[in-house]
Amino acid sequence: MAKGESDQSHPARPQQVGRPRRSQKALLDAAAEVFVTSGVDAPVREVAAKAGVGVGTIYRHFPTRPELVVAVYRHQVEACAEAGPRLLAESPTPEAALRAWVALFVEFLVTKHGLAGALHGDSTGSDALHTYFVSRLVPVCGDLLEAALEPVDATPAVDAYNVLKGIGNLCIGAASDTKYDADALVQLLISGVLSCEPR
Repeated sequence: MAKGESDQSHPARPQQVGRPRRSQKALLDAAAEVFVTSGVDAPVREVAAKAGVGVGTIYRHFPTRPELVVAVYRHQVEACAEAGPRLLAESPTPEAALRAWVALFVEFLVTKHGLAGALHGDSTGSDALHTYFVSRLVPVCGDLLEAALEPVDATPAVDAYNVLKGIGNLCIGAASDTKYDADALVQLLISGVLSCEPR
């Protein structure tokens, strides 16, 4: 009997360990979709409905709205960072990988509504997010740039940090102006960065 009880208890452990991770990812994915369409001030019940859970579940994971917004932001940064190596492995050329990644980065910037306002003036939190953003995405961009320029044995005219900064500046206002094609301008920027002289 003791043996039977032991056998029944073991299979349940992986489910208990794995469920919180899967649930939190589903919540963050749902919240990200809601924020894109409704902004970060969308009612929590809208996020809960999108995720297919109760409002209480959202609050158990993220007791305050700023915590939820920051978690979504970090989740999206991680997705963007992880996409770099994947695109480099799957794309026909390193340049195609760079351009596809840059398009994802533009989408991330344009659809990130009202983050600063959601933090209610928490400059420390904003600074920490900026540091995290830079530390995760600049190396990914740098690797893609280096790979894209390797066939012509060239180095970029500007480093990855300035490329991302330039992309960010080109994306300002894109979310509120449907006539403004930030993606097209960013791709032109990448063309300029790649058209440098060989070493």
